[in-house]
Amino acid sequence: MLVLLPPSEGKAASGVGAPLDLGALALPALNVRREQVLGALVAVSTGDEATALDVLGLSEGLRGELARNALLRSAPALPAGELYTGVLYDALGLADLAGDARARAERSLLVFSGLWGAVRITDRIPPYRCSGGVKLPPLGGLGAYWRKPMADAMPEAAGDGLVLDLRSSAYAALWKPAGAVAERTATVRVLHERVVNGVTKRSVVSHFNKATKGRLLRQLLESGAEPASPAELVEALRELKYTVEAAARAAGKPWALDVVVSEL
Repeated sequence: MLVLLPPSEGKAASGVGAPLDLGALALPALNVRREQVLGALVAVSTGDEATALDVLGLSEGLRGELARNALLRSAPALPAGELYTGVLYDALGLADLAGDARARAERSLLVFSGLWGAVRITDRIPPYRCSGGVKLPPLGGLGAYWRKPMADAMPEAAGDGLVLDLRSSAYAALWKPAGAVAERTATVRVLHERVVNGVTKRSVVSHFNKATKGRLLRQLLESGAEPASPAELVEALRELKYTVEAAARAAGKPWALDVVVSEL
């Protein structure tokens, strides 16, 4: 099983120890592109501040992120699994995931990134600020920039097993599974179901969508389940007491799963 995750805006403030070593990252076929994005991001972040804030979509209060980006080549790095601290990662709780569950996480989790393309949770990277929706001069939109190299690298990374896609739309743009890989891919949407004035309503609530995905993934890792297909994933999640609905699927397309929760 390969699990695709988004990064998070929330990140640890600093790393400890050695700086970035691009050659040590997973998916080494992406390294030429990583170097190009890294160079462009440092250049933007060390140039005109107003322009940099606009390009990166940052407010004045986040001006300090530019100084962090300027030091990306020399700043101490830390494992990606420790770097990301957003809602999904808080719910996933990698820090206290141990034993077989931890080994499964290190083997199966892949975090997508506008800067790095995708990294394993054991890959050491420095804190940075560069979302997947950024249009970074002179490279352009990062979603489109990464699409071809990711299309070349990801089928091998996916292997012949299940791909569980928990990415947000900005990072789903970096790679769209196709062909046989798409047939083995399942996307997950979390829906909050409640009764309002006697009428059952469902909605997506961003914060709790992320938190539920983090909890769901942790339980899946701890359960020892090894679903090999989207159909087996549905059964595994139902055994974990989740309400899961699978939408009708067109041939050659990923499975679209809805996890329905009544409590947030």
